Amino acid sequence: MTSRATPVTRNDASPEQLALWDELVGSRGGAMNLIGPDGALVGPFNHMVASPNLGKRMGDLGQGVRFEAVIDRRLQELAIITVGAHWRSNFEFWAHGRMAIDHGIDRSVVDALAEGGEPTFERDDEAEVYGFASQLVTTGRVDEDRYEAVRRRVGEQALVDLITTIGYYSLISLTLNAHQIPLPEGVEPIWPA
Repeated sequence: MTSRATPVTRNDASPEQLALWDELVGSRGGAMNLIGPDGALVGPFNHMVASPNLGKRMGDLGQGVRFEAVIDRRLQELAIITVGAHWRSNFEFWAHGRMAIDHGIDRSVVDALAEGGEPTFERDDEAEVYGFASQLVTTGRVDEDRYEAVRRRVGEQALVDLITTIGYYSLISLTLNAHQIPLPEGVEPIWPA
């Protein structure tokens, strides 16, 4: 599958696009794995560079969500893969499924989400955060009992960070899906495009 998005390469970038390109790559430690074989940024980053004014705001929010949120990273990654599975976003799920495992989410949970099943959790906090994220992306709301359970579990600020994470990664998942951003070579998609 080829991306629908027009690739923006460093040679073709406007000064505004180039500034954002450098900021995005720099904020990730100069990671060269952000640049695909076509010379454009991979994942959602080409999309951000294509519209640098909004792209900068998306990048800043993403930076805040990933590196400044107070919610436990294990729970945050669980929420992200719950969102990715809901939207059937292959790239998002591929990128964050590995991170979820690295941060302590059991592989069986990642596999269950990939298969469209209901994960079984050994930890109560994971079950609560999964239920919260799943209900929010499925219905657009969270019932009172679930809301209060997660607020008691993680605290007010982490709850706000969780909701922001779910919203941000819904935006990213939909962006990836709309552009049909391909997975890296050799990685098979879970869901059809």
